Formats: sequence, structure tokens, C-alpha cells
Amino acid sequence: MLAPVMPIARRTAMLLLGCAVLGTGVALLLAADLGSDGYSTFVNGLTLTTGVDFWVMNLVVGVVLVALAALRKVRPGIGTVVQVVLVGVTVSVVLDLLTTPDATGWRFGLLVAAFPVLATGIALYLGSHTGAGPAEAAALAWDPPVPFRWSYSVVQGGGALGGWLLGATVGVGTLAVILLLGPAVDLAARLMSVDLHQEVDPTGRAVDLA
Repeated sequence: MLAPVMPIARRTAMLLLGCAVLGTGVALLLAADLGSDGYSTFVNGLTLTTGVDFWVMNLVVGVVLVALAALRKVRPGIGTVVQVVLVGVTVSVVLDLLTTPDATGWRFGLLVAAFPVLATGIALYLGSHTGAGPAEAAALAWDPPVPFRWSYSVVQGGGALGGWLLGATVGVGTLAVILLLGPAVDLAARLMSVDLHQEVDPTGRAVDLA
């Protein structure tokens, strides 16, 4: 039996709140300056190798991942677009309010604080069932057979390795994202009783807000 589709107002609120929370978590991770996530590391590596602007390469990689995920029936929706735009705007706003501390201890504090925020944001926006962003779509494309908590680690780890081979730097924050963020998102989803998967309507497509 199919799960009942959530009301539009609830899905919209979960999507917008989740993206804003996720953007805040990304800003905390970047402010810690101890290594970015694997996806961004890969994009940065491609940027260093090709000389193409980061935002252009980020768009290209995102489109490719979303397209490949669609082949595995994880189809994009309005949430896919909103995630990219709203998270980017939130990161810019929050980073303007934060500075990277000089003390290593405070930087590790920001890194630790980033994880529950990131996990909550990802679980909320995926739980809106409006479409997944590039990295999450790539992970969900393989769940099943591989549970999201581990497929997400594979996506982040593969991105970090590819970026490192292309000349990008990795750090303890990158390793933490690879090892911990997938399980943290899974835990947050279970605590909030939300389903991360996007195929919830009779047509098998991600629910659209339209």
C-alpha cells in the first residue's frame, strides 16, 4: 500500500526549512575550515584541473548526477531545484556572519556542531518528497540494495577521492562527512519519522508541488 501523500503546505514547509537548515550546516562546515564534503571536493578538483569556474562545474556535475539517478528511478522534482538555490543562498548569508576561529579547538567545535544541523536539514528536505539534490539523489539511486546511510558515504568518499586525485585538498572534516554524515542523516530521519526515499506517488515519480 502506498503511503499517503503529505499536504502541500507541510511538504513546502519541510522543504524550505530543511534547505535553510542544511545551508546553515554547510556554512558551519566551511567556517571550520577543516575540509569540505566529498561532493564539493570533487567539483573543486575539476575546477582546478579545467580552469572552469566552480559554479559552472558545480552545475554540470549536479545535472549529471541527477540525470544518472533518474535512470535508477530517482527522478528530480521542484525540491531538486529549490535545494540547490536555497542552500547556496543560505550558505552565503550565514558565512557573512561567521569567521573561521584562530584556535583549533573552536574550529573543531564548529565541525562538531555542523553534523546534527546537516543531518537534520537533509532529512527534512528529503522527507518533503519533492525531489533530491545531486549528492543525495546519487545515494538514493542505490537504496536498495545499499542503505542510504552507506550509499551516501560511498558517494561522498568517491567524490573526495576523485577530487584529491585532481589536486583538491581533503581534511579531517572531509573524512568526518564520509564516515558519519550518512548514518547521522539516517538517525535524524528515524527520529523525525520521515522517509528519505522519493518514490511515493502512484506514478513512481518524486512528488511535485505544482
